[in-house]
Order: sequence, then structure tokens, then C-alpha cells
Amino acid sequence: MMNELKILNRLLPTLTQTPDVVTGPGDDCAVLKASGELLLLAAVDQVIGGVHYYSGITSPAAAGAKLMKRNLSDIAAMGGTPKWALLALAVNGHSEEWLLEFCRGAHEAGAAFGVPVVGGDLAELENKGEAGSLTILGEIAASEVILRSGARPGDRLYVTGEFGNSLTSGHHLNFTPRLREGRLLARKHFATAMLDVSDGLLLDAVRLACASQVDLVMNPGKVPLRAGAVRETAFSDGEDYELLFTVPQDRCGELERDWPSDFAPLHCIGTAEQGNGEVRTPAGTILSRNRKIGYEH
Repeated sequence: MMNELKILNRLLPTLTQTPDVVTGPGDDCAVLKASGELLLLAAVDQVIGGVHYYSGITSPAAAGAKLMKRNLSDIAAMGGTPKWALLALAVNGHSEEWLLEFCRGAHEAGAAFGVPVVGGDLAELENKGEAGSLTILGEIAASEVILRSGARPGDRLYVTGEFGNSLTSGHHLNFTPRLREGRLLARKHFATAMLDVSDGLLLDAVRLACASQVDLVMNPGKVPLRAGAVRETAFSDGEDYELLFTVPQDRCGELERDWPSDFAPLHCIGTAEQGNGEVRTPAGTILSRNRKIGYEH
């Protein structure tokens, strides 16, 4: 089985960047200098039948919508505003109507957030199956960009929404990208570090901890569970598409007062402390060792 993390650890250091790349590979989006005062956010993600959804069970429209929303969630994780998308789709064994419904699903999901599909590509696979890829572009002011690497000892650790049981509950298809929440956190400069949880709460917490070179002390009893979820597997199920972020302790009261009631619920689940990238419990148990900590694909 392909180990995504090991491959990326070898690949990313070899990808040299030009001076107009503010943040390159390794975060939720690349951050690029463009003309004017705003920075350009760019990200790409994909869905593959049988990997990211159940082939033959999930409608093509729902699969296309998921592809769009996965990318919107990456823009949310940077605190940005999504603007445009490009869609590529390769299929074999499906009708023309299936292909059109997939594209319509992506289009309608983007239109709900003011994001048009401005181009793309269609191709035929040699063998039966389907794979969709979407590139999303967004904007953000330079002073508002939230990276994974900004957490500091003393910050508190927050999440939006709930975790676990994403597949059987249907949440992996029927989720809302936390764009409004991300923009508030960026605009008011609440979050010091942030990412979206797609591969599992624990795995993505490790990514934030490593990027920031802190330890995250997470209280498992404070992690909000989706209906039907079990706490142990909720840490590794993935497909949650919620925000995980850190906030300076002296701004937590303001954050909680300013959090709108129609936003996703806000939960404080731990703190950041001096360290080198571990995730542990208040009792000192290292959660990020000797276990399946997330969904790698």
C-alpha cells in the first residue's frame, strides 16, 4: 500500500520554488504572490471511486459535489475566500449522462459558495473506473494567512463540529466546508495555526504539531462525537472536514463571545505546549505512537 507521508517526506524537499511562492507544498494550500494586495491560494484534490466514496452506490452528482467541497475545505483551512475551480475527470465504463451528472454536482456545490468551474479536462481511462481532480484558487490578504506552523506553547487547541462515524452516517458526502468559520478566524486574527481534518483528527493534529514544533495536549473526553461514533475510532476515521486550530490563551474569551450561533459548534479540546510534534493526553500518554492514527491513501 502506498504510504503518502513517506513519499511526501522524500518528495517535497526536492521541489525548489520561485521567489513568488510565499508558502509551497506541505500546507493545505500553496500561497502565491499575485498582482495587487491579495495573495493567491491554490490547492488540488481528487476523488477516486472505491477510495473516497462507494462506487455504484454514491450518485455521480454526490461524488462531484464532494470533490468540490473537499477543495473548498482546504481554502477554509487557510482562512481564505474561494474564487475559481478547474475540474478534470477521467472515466471508463460510465455513460455520458453519468459524466455530466458528476460535473453538475461539482458545479452546483461550487455555485453555492460563489465558485464557478472555469475550465478543466475530460479523458477516458484504459480500465473501468473513475477519478476526478479539482484545482481551486482563492484569495486572502497577506496579513490574514493562517498556516499550520504558527502554534505556540500556551495556545489553546480548538475544533469545529463533530468527529467520527463519517462513512456510515453519510457525513463524508453531506458536509459543509467551514468557510465562514475560517474567514472569521483569519479576519479577526484569532487562529495562530490551522488545518482541516480530512484524514483523521489524530493524524492531522500530528501534522499541525510537527509543522509548529510543539506538542499538542489533547483531552479525548472533550472531543465532540458525531452520532454513532466511538471515541477510539473517531480519532482515526477521517472524512470529517472540520477545522483544527490554535488560539492564544488571552484571546479565547473574545473568540467564544464573538462566535456566531449559526456557525459550527466550537470546542476547546486541549493546549499546545513546548515539544517536538507529539500529541499526548494530559496524563502523558502519547497518542501519536504505535497505533493507526489516520486514513492514509
